[in-house]
Amino acid sequence: MFGGKLGLPELLVLLVIALLIFGPGKLADFGKGLGEGIKNFKSAVKDGEHGSEDKK
Repeated sequence: MFGGKLGLPELLVLLVIALLIFGPGKLADFGKGLGEGIKNFKSAVKDGEHGSEDKK
């Protein structure tokens, strides 16, 4: 249905729509929360890898 890939123009259109709907403040909070979530996930995966090595 859609080409399967999003190019730069499509991403820019989505960003503009998100800015219009949520506003810059909410979008900044969302980005901050997303970044913290990714950081916590990576930390948990790293801790899990070290934990599984200790049990061997």
